[in-house]
Amino acid sequence: MTITIALAGKGGVGKTTISAMIIKYLVQKTSGAVLAIDADPSSNLNMVLGLDLEWTVGDIRENILQEVKQSLLEGGAAMGTLPGGVNKRDYLNYQVRSAMSEGNRFDMIAMGRSEGPGCYCAVNHNLREVIDGISKNYRYVVIDNEAGLEHLSRRTTRDVEFLIVVSDPTRRGLVAAQRVAGFRKELDINIEKAYLIVNGVREDKLPEPLQDFVDSMDIDLLGITPYNQQLVEFEYSGRPLIEMENDSPVYQAVAAMLDKIL
Repeated sequence: MTITIALAGKGGVGKTTISAMIIKYLVQKTSGAVLAIDADPSSNLNMVLGLDLEWTVGDIRENILQEVKQSLLEGGAAMGTLPGGVNKRDYLNYQVRSAMSEGNRFDMIAMGRSEGPGCYCAVNHNLREVIDGISKNYRYVVIDNEAGLEHLSRRTTRDVEFLIVVSDPTRRGLVAAQRVAGFRKELDINIEKAYLIVNGVREDKLPEPLQDFVDSMDIDLLGITPYNQQLVEFEYSGRPLIEMENDSPVYQAVAAMLDKIL
């Protein structure tokens, strides 16, 4: 069975950092391959994973829309084909697989840019089914989402076993996390369990006012990760975060959390 872990939270709170640590843990501590899906239009998950990114699903979507428009002019799109008689589903499957970046026991797909003008419903439906079909070949799927959850059901029809909402240690960050967590009840997909991670805490525990607010939230606190200067230095140098040592405080914190839920 494929286990899907989705991360969400407002921009700048460290979702991509936590995603990298989760993928590092899954590769080292579990059996089976991992698929990382970068669902943020900024597409920088590949950088923390040390992977090249040549093109994205957004690029594929725009290309096929142009192909369909051309095929419509030639009378082919109504039959569900592209020029040359290629089935659109087969074409998308080939293109998405070609766009995957390969790591050591993990692969990555980047969703890329958001939709431009035009009708994307049919293309998005096919893309969702293609990506879900690919996901079945992996033990774990980790989805690094954009700020909210409103696009998650557009990315997958799969149930999500774990939703992890990430916040920084501020009242504003936690309010945003609470809002994001509330979106999970409005999605068309089922989320089995939801947790909160507070990232970048400078002490060994949350300040009391923040802890009181966390206790009032409709989401369980999975844990906190510490502020760590080494992580900052990795970011400055552009070195992939997945290369952090296993004794890194940030990795150790995330690994302890995953030990609890997995």
